[in-house]
Amino acid sequence: MNDFNVRMSLRPAIQRDGGYAWYVVYLLTFAYTVAFIDRQVLNLLVDPIKRDLLLTDVQISLLQGLAFMAAYVSFGPVFGRWVDTGNRRRVLALGVGLWSFFTIMCGMSTDFWQLFLARAGVGAAEACLAPAGFSLIADYFSREKLPRAMSIFMLGPSLGAGLALIAGGMVIGSAATLGQWFPILAHLSTWQLTFVMVGAPGLLLALVLLTVKEPQRSSMAGAAQKDQHFTMRQTLAFFWDNRAFYGRYFIGLSLLAIVIYGFPTWMPAYLMRHFGADPASVGLRLGAQVLIVGAIGIYSGPWVERWLNRRGYRDAPVRCPMLCAGVVALLCAAFPFAGSYDMTLLVAGLINLFYGLPWAVAASALQISTPNRMRGIAVSIFYFLISLFGLGIAPSIIAFVTDHILGDPARVGTSLAIVCSASACGAAWLLYGAMKHYPENVNE
Repeated sequence: MNDFNVRMSLRPAIQRDGGYAWYVVYLLTFAYTVAFIDRQVLNLLVDPIKRDLLLTDVQISLLQGLAFMAAYVSFGPVFGRWVDTGNRRRVLALGVGLWSFFTIMCGMSTDFWQLFLARAGVGAAEACLAPAGFSLIADYFSREKLPRAMSIFMLGPSLGAGLALIAGGMVIGSAATLGQWFPILAHLSTWQLTFVMVGAPGLLLALVLLTVKEPQRSSMAGAAQKDQHFTMRQTLAFFWDNRAFYGRYFIGLSLLAIVIYGFPTWMPAYLMRHFGADPASVGLRLGAQVLIVGAIGIYSGPWVERWLNRRGYRDAPVRCPMLCAGVVALLCAAFPFAGSYDMTLLVAGLINLFYGLPWAVAASALQISTPNRMRGIAVSIFYFLISLFGLGIAPSIIAFVTDHILGDPARVGTSLAIVCSASACGAAWLLYGAMKHYPENVNE
């Protein structure tokens, strides 16, 4: 046992499910929110960036997807292993500080490659958050309270996606005033100023995260495995031996992630191109919807899981996302037939509700069914695949369908329907296959 683990074993245990545990959850949720603001604000700035840097939709999709995703998945296993062996709060603080810095660098970019590299920096640093956050929460809460704690943490993406649009819309609407208040930023264009303003608060958050107490590690698999160490060979062998569940579960949720990332990536552009809406109004209205409806969906997930459990479904954490994926497939197929701006927002809101609903349950199931010092790697594998499908494939395949199959930028809504409905159908099918294997993995 190394010196760090000796020190940790001598510390008094932090009370599970106590007030401090909930404070940490809310702080981690805020960090997750900040991460998604920094990640998603680019979606509101597509057309201004295209115009200033003379880019195509495919180049924009590379900024939205490949630049972020390639770095994210490359550093995910590094952070995952670090989380399993080191101090998780330090991992978090470093990551938050770095991604905030690189978000500011996005605002300082003046050509495609500078922006590409800055986006890659954001992606690499954000790879720390999910492994560290999931692992910390699982050690702060009992098995009974874990789904609710996870549902709060998983509010971060919806809050961040919504606030990215709202904050971006506010910055766009007040760019001239901000230039007067901060003369050093007056030379920046509106989209550059937006990146700087949303990135700066994260530098302060990094300092606050250093105050988080590192909890003792525990396992929901019983005292015998409380803090057992595993080699990388043992860890990978565990996932391979249980591939009947993990393979279907990971790929199924990754296909659903194509909807979760692809839909909001191109939805603002669709509203502006198809209905002629202006960026500020799209940011405020769509952002408020994503913020409210997404939060309702994610927070409702544990209730749906309990409802299914009461009816005897031990596979409820897998059945819940399977059912939601089926509903999302139907809604996405209907999306381009919504004739008006308001009806389009209504259908988009329902899609947002159902694709957000199962994720807190899915995340807690992964923590429950995986030994403690494999959780960081489990989450990094999970997010590797989600990022590969959601960030790497989704934006670019939608852009490809728009540019090279439909041949009309105004028909991006049809591209969204084709890609997202097909992905959701695949997700439902794989998760249906994973359901019978889930109880075999759950540690009683």
